[in-house]
Amino acid sequence: MTAFEPTPRNKVRRLPSRAAYDDKTIYAIIDAAPLCHVGFVSDGQPFVIPTQHARVGSTLYFHGSPGSRLMRAIESGQALCVSFALLDGLVAARSIFHHSVNYRSAVVFGSGRKVEGEEQILAALRAFAEHVLPGRWDEARPPSPAELRATTVAALEIESASAKQRSGPPGDDPADLELPVWSGVIPLRTAAGPLESDSDQPVPPSVQALLKQQSA
Repeated sequence: MTAFEPTPRNKVRRLPSRAAYDDKTIYAIIDAAPLCHVGFVSDGQPFVIPTQHARVGSTLYFHGSPGSRLMRAIESGQALCVSFALLDGLVAARSIFHHSVNYRSAVVFGSGRKVEGEEQILAALRAFAEHVLPGRWDEARPPSPAELRATTVAALEIESASAKQRSGPPGDDPADLELPVWSGVIPLRTAAGPLESDSDQPVPPSVQALLKQQSA
């Protein structure tokens, strides 16, 4: 297990007891998050853009239109901040002040670069497909040369990172414990709904596996 050393750049200052700096914890949050938010500056204006991502080792990959502001910013090599968040539950306390949420979050820092070469681009796109739906890459048509020309893939090497998490019951004050108010955790999770098929083909193994996982 590797640790990202706490520095002024990545150190969690508010409730530091909830912080983690090991790559196992941070990478698990990144891999579980369906989306991320990339923060950058373009022409002096800060932007935070939600987008898909994929991780291979300590590298994050992004893809999009060659002309998009986000892809240009990542390719420029400027310093970037990328955040990830998962909401696990609503925490209802006896007092309004102690209401909270159970969550897992991660923030990473690094500089971007453009991914060059067809082999490297295809590997990154495969990682995207597998992040969204494991097993799907081998079930569908791969990108065509025209599609590859219309897509930019960029990468960010994770230089610094931290995680912050909350779990467990409400943290009510001792004086409030006898109040006649319900308290507890309302668990939340993302669930796959009934399929909306757009073909008459059998449901592939990747989708079956996802549905099985969601129903477990």
